[in-house]
Parts: sequence; C-alpha cells; structure tokens
Amino acid sequence: MEQEMKTKIENDEDQKWVYDSSVDHKGKVPLRASTGVWKASLFIIPIELSERLNYFGISTNLITYLTKIIHQDLNMAAKNVNYWSGVTTVIPLVGAFLADSYTGRFTMVLFSSIFYLMGLFLLTMSQFIPSLKPCSTTIGMCNKPRKIHEVVFFLALYMISIGTGGHKPCLESFGADQFEDDHPAEQRKKMSFFNWWNFALCCGLFLGVTVIVYVQDYVSWGLSYLILTITMAMSIVTFCAGRSCFRYRVPQGSPLTPMLQVFVAAMRKRNMTCPSDPALLYEVPKSQKIQGRLLSHTNRLGFLDKAAIIEENDKKSTINEKKHDPWRLATVTKVEEVKLLLNTVPIWLT
Repeated sequence: MEQEMKTKIENDEDQKWVYDSSVDHKGKVPLRASTGVWKASLFIIPIELSERLNYFGISTNLITYLTKIIHQDLNMAAKNVNYWSGVTTVIPLVGAFLADSYTGRFTMVLFSSIFYLMGLFLLTMSQFIPSLKPCSTTIGMCNKPRKIHEVVFFLALYMISIGTGGHKPCLESFGADQFEDDHPAEQRKKMSFFNWWNFALCCGLFLGVTVIVYVQDYVSWGLSYLILTITMAMSIVTFCAGRSCFRYRVPQGSPLTPMLQVFVAAMRKRNMTCPSDPALLYEVPKSQKIQGRLLSHTNRLGFLDKAAIIEENDKKSTINEKKHDPWRLATVTKVEEVKLLLNTVPIWLT
C-alpha cells in the first residue's frame, strides 16, 4: 500500500513538471500548470495573423505601386518584385540557422518582428512626411517620383523581407514547443493548435488581399501602411506579454553546421591524398557511439572523404584524449550523411 502511494506521488510530481528539455523564462524546468499549451499559444497566434496580413497586404499590390506611383515600366516592376520575393524566400534559411545555433526561437521571433516593424514604420513615413513623399504636393501631375522616396521605399521593403526571415522558420516551431509530445493530453491539444494556426494564417491572408488592397486602391496607400504598422506593433506587444507563459528550447546547434564542417574540413585538406584503405579514415569507435548508427564508407563524391583524413595534429589529440576540431576533422559517418544529402539534389531540381 505504501509502495503504491509512493508511486502515485512520484507520478503526480512528474506530471507537475515538464521534462522535455524545455525551460521557462527563468531558465528552470517549466511548471505544467503555468506554462505552455493554450495559455501560451494565445500570445503566439496573433503575431502570425499579423505577419501574414502585412506580407500579403504589401506583396499583393506591390507591382501596382511600382507602376502607378513610382512609374516603373512593367518589366522593371516585375523584376523588382521577383528580386524581393526571392530574397524573402531565401532569408528564412539564415534565420533558421541563427535561431538553432545561437539565439533560440523566441529571441529570433522578437528581434525579427522589431525589424519588421521598423520596415513598416519607414514605409508609412514615406507616405506622410512631405520630404519623403513620391512627389511634392505643389506639383499637380507627377510623372517621376523623388529619388529619396524610391530609396526609402526599397529599404523598407527589404527590412520587411529580413523580418519575415525570422518569422517563417521560428514562429510555428516555437508554437509547437509549447506542447509536450509525450503527454497525451497536450499532444491532442497540439493538433488543435495547428488547426487554429492555419485558420489565423488564412484569415491574415484573406484580409491582406481584400481589405488592405481595397484601402490601397480606393482610400490611400498611406492609410493602408498605417493600419499594417499598428497591427504589427499590437501583435508584438501581445507576444511579449506572454513571455512568462512560454516554454523555451535552448539552442542545440543547426543541422547545417555538421554539413558546413565537412565542407570546410575537406577544403582545408584539398591538397592531401586520400588513403587507399577507407579504414584509415577517421571514425569514432562503436563503443563511443551514443545514438544513431555508423555509416559505411562509399566511393561517391570522393573529395569529401578528405575531411576524414587524419593528420599528425589529430593523432596527438587522440593520444592526449583531447577533442578534435570538427572544422578540421570529420567522421566517416558525417561525411556519408553529407553525401546522402547531396545525392538528393538532382531530385529537388527535377
């Protein structure tokens, strides 16, 4: 009887805390009752709605602004829109790397949101400050806008692009971090969270391509940008208000880092010759392999094998039981993982 009571108390204690490697805002083990789940999600979903509203409110009518207000020809306007869309698509790769390796998701979302807001503020000011407006108010017909307006407008656009780069890879993942996968009740709530997440995303998109575009076409561009700026500012305040309710993950390093390490190590040893016997390449002993499995050497992409060549300095480190520099020496398994990834590139391209 005592044993059953003791077991029950231990189980209750385990349920009280969240043991999934997350921490609270003080860096301690999170208390389940006061962190995560819906109490945290309600502070996260509004900023996603706001970001999608802003992005589609700007991008949907961007080519119209470039042709009618800045008076670019259609080819130049289309080219500028494509450049901006391309940068906006690529920047999230950088944001994801920085979040995984250094900042963490919350910090990345917060700073990218502030950067996003700065871009929106600049965009709004370009419509209201007389010296930044496309044309002087004393001119009746404007066929060529001021150069300063073009500079400020495109600077604001690319600041928004950078801000989007922190949102896309981090915000949804941060929302998922608020639910423990091994807890049945939270796992069910997590599925519901993604449903509401997509609902908010679609609402932001819908309002952006209807209400905001209507204001731009029939009221004024300045008012539409002002609405977007206020919306983003309010969502940032809401997001910060939930700081004490969030569960955080400590940065563990980006999956891209081992890949970069293999390339750097191979480049450093580009003038060396690979041994004819693959067994002479570096690999950790099976007894030291904690998780995963070792991959066998293959002959494909032989240049990358140079990353696993053991130099004299590496031998000394082994004797002195020092850790090897991962930017100078990679295991055969890491090299093979990179090879497997590169072999999928033709599939991506087709």
